[in-house]
Amino acid sequence: MDDLLADFLTETGESLGELDVALVRLERQPDDRETLSLIFRLVHTIKGTCGFLGLPRLEGVAHAAENVLGRVRDGVQPVTPGLVTLVLAAIDRIKAIVGGLAATGTEPAGDDTALIHDLDRLAAGATAAAMPLP
Repeated sequence: MDDLLADFLTETGESLGELDVALVRLERQPDDRETLSLIFRLVHTIKGTCGFLGLPRLEGVAHAAENVLGRVRDGVQPVTPGLVTLVLAAIDRIKAIVGGLAATGTEPAGDDTALIHDLDRLAAGATAAAMPLP
Protein backbone atom coordinates (compact mmCIF):
# COMPACT_ATOMS: atom_id res chain seq x y z
CA MET A 1 0.00 0.00 0.00
CA ASP A 2 1.44 3.35 -0.94
CA ASP A 3 1.88 6.19 1.53
CA LEU A 4 -0.85 8.35 -0.01
CA LEU A 5 -3.46 5.62 0.41
CA ALA A 6 -2.25 4.86 3.94
CA ASP A 7 -2.57 8.55 4.86
CA PHE A 8 -6.04 8.66 3.33
CA LEU A 9 -7.13 5.62 5.35
CA THR A 10 -5.80 7.12 8.59
CA GLU A 11 -7.44 10.49 8.03
CA THR A 12 -10.70 8.95 6.84
CA GLY A 13 -10.83 6.70 9.89
CA GLU A 14 -10.50 9.74 12.13
CA SER A 15 -13.16 11.60 10.14
CA LEU A 16 -15.58 8.68 10.36
CA GLY A 17 -15.27 8.69 14.15
CA GLU A 18 -16.04 12.41 14.21
CA LEU A 19 -18.98 11.92 11.84
CA ASP A 20 -20.73 9.41 14.09
CA VAL A 21 -20.62 11.77 17.06
CA ALA A 22 -21.53 14.82 14.99
CA LEU A 23 -24.55 13.16 13.36
CA VAL A 24 -25.98 12.16 16.73
CA ARG A 25 -25.42 15.73 17.94
CA LEU A 26 -27.12 17.12 14.82
CA GLU A 27 -30.12 14.86 15.30
CA ARG A 28 -30.49 16.19 18.86
CA GLN A 29 -29.84 19.80 17.81
CA PRO A 30 -31.02 20.15 14.19
CA ASP A 31 -30.28 23.88 14.11
CA ASP A 32 -26.61 23.47 15.06
CA ARG A 33 -25.00 25.09 12.01
CA GLU A 34 -21.45 24.48 13.26
CA THR A 35 -22.04 20.73 13.54
CA LEU A 36 -23.72 20.66 10.14
CA SER A 37 -20.76 22.48 8.61
CA LEU A 38 -18.37 19.98 10.18
CA ILE A 39 -20.35 17.01 8.85
CA PHE A 40 -20.57 18.47 5.36
CA ARG A 41 -16.86 19.33 5.30
CA LEU A 42 -15.79 15.86 6.44
CA VAL A 43 -17.95 14.09 3.85
CA HIS A 44 -16.85 16.53 1.16
CA THR A 45 -13.18 15.88 1.96
CA ILE A 46 -13.67 12.12 1.80
CA LYS A 47 -15.46 12.46 -1.54
CA GLY A 48 -12.86 14.76 -3.03
CA THR A 49 -9.95 12.58 -2.02
CA CYS A 50 -11.68 9.51 -3.47
CA GLY A 51 -11.76 11.18 -6.86
CA PHE A 52 -8.07 11.95 -6.62
CA LEU A 53 -7.21 8.38 -5.57
CA GLY A 54 -9.49 6.71 -8.13
CA LEU A 55 -11.95 5.14 -5.68
CA PRO A 56 -15.25 5.32 -7.59
CA ARG A 57 -17.38 3.19 -5.27
CA LEU A 58 -16.41 5.18 -2.19
CA GLU A 59 -16.75 8.43 -4.11
CA GLY A 60 -20.28 7.53 -5.27
CA VAL A 61 -21.59 6.91 -1.76
CA ALA A 62 -19.84 9.98 -0.33
CA HIS A 63 -21.10 12.16 -3.19
CA ALA A 64 -24.71 11.08 -2.68
CA ALA A 65 -24.46 11.75 1.07
CA GLU A 66 -22.83 15.11 0.40
CA ASN A 67 -25.74 16.13 -1.85
CA VAL A 68 -28.22 15.46 0.95
CA LEU A 69 -26.10 17.33 3.46
CA GLY A 70 -25.77 20.23 1.03
CA ARG A 71 -29.54 20.60 0.93
CA VAL A 72 -29.63 20.66 4.72
CA ARG A 73 -26.82 23.19 4.82
CA ASP A 74 -28.67 25.36 2.30
CA GLY A 75 -31.82 25.30 4.44
CA VAL A 76 -33.84 23.38 1.82
CA GLN A 77 -34.06 20.06 3.66
CA PRO A 78 -34.81 19.86 7.39
CA VAL A 79 -32.90 17.56 9.70
CA THR A 80 -35.22 14.68 10.59
CA PRO A 81 -34.59 11.33 12.25
CA GLY A 82 -35.15 9.64 8.88
CA LEU A 83 -32.58 11.85 7.18
CA VAL A 84 -30.03 11.18 9.91
CA THR A 85 -30.73 7.43 9.66
CA LEU A 86 -30.11 7.48 5.92
CA VAL A 87 -26.92 9.52 6.22
CA LEU A 88 -25.74 7.17 8.99
CA ALA A 89 -26.38 4.26 6.61
CA ALA A 90 -24.14 6.01 4.07
CA ILE A 91 -21.46 6.51 6.72
CA ASP A 92 -21.70 2.84 7.67
CA ARG A 93 -21.26 1.89 4.01
CA ILE A 94 -18.28 4.21 3.73
CA LYS A 95 -16.79 2.50 6.79
CA ALA A 96 -17.29 -0.91 5.21
CA ILE A 97 -15.66 0.17 1.95
CA VAL A 98 -12.77 1.79 3.82
CA GLY A 99 -12.35 -1.39 5.87
CA GLY A 100 -12.09 -3.46 2.71
CA LEU A 101 -9.70 -0.96 1.20
CA ALA A 102 -7.49 -1.10 4.30
CA ALA A 103 -7.48 -4.90 4.25
CA THR A 104 -6.68 -5.41 0.57
CA GLY A 105 -5.43 -2.10 -0.84
CA THR A 106 -8.33 -2.00 -3.32
CA GLU A 107 -12.00 -1.15 -3.08
CA PRO A 108 -14.12 -4.18 -2.25
CA ALA A 109 -16.81 -5.23 -4.69
CA GLY A 110 -20.34 -4.27 -3.76
CA ASP A 111 -23.58 -2.79 -4.95
CA ASP A 112 -24.48 0.60 -3.50
CA THR A 113 -27.24 1.31 -6.01
CA ALA A 114 -30.17 1.16 -3.58
CA LEU A 115 -28.48 3.35 -0.96
CA ILE A 116 -27.36 5.91 -3.54
CA HIS A 117 -30.84 5.87 -5.07
CA ASP A 118 -32.40 6.62 -1.67
CA LEU A 119 -29.90 9.40 -0.99
CA ASP A 120 -30.48 10.85 -4.45
CA ARG A 121 -34.25 10.78 -3.93
CA LEU A 122 -33.81 12.62 -0.65
CA ALA A 123 -31.50 15.15 -2.31
CA ALA A 124 -34.15 15.65 -5.01
CA GLY A 125 -36.76 16.57 -2.43
CA ALA A 126 -38.36 13.32 -1.25
CA THR A 127 -39.11 13.26 2.45
CA ALA A 128 -37.11 10.91 4.60
CA ALA A 129 -40.35 9.74 6.24
CA ALA A 130 -41.45 8.25 2.90
CA MET A 131 -38.18 6.43 2.41
CA PRO A 132 -37.66 2.82 3.47
CA LEU A 133 -35.07 2.39 6.19
CA PRO A 134 -31.79 0.94 4.89
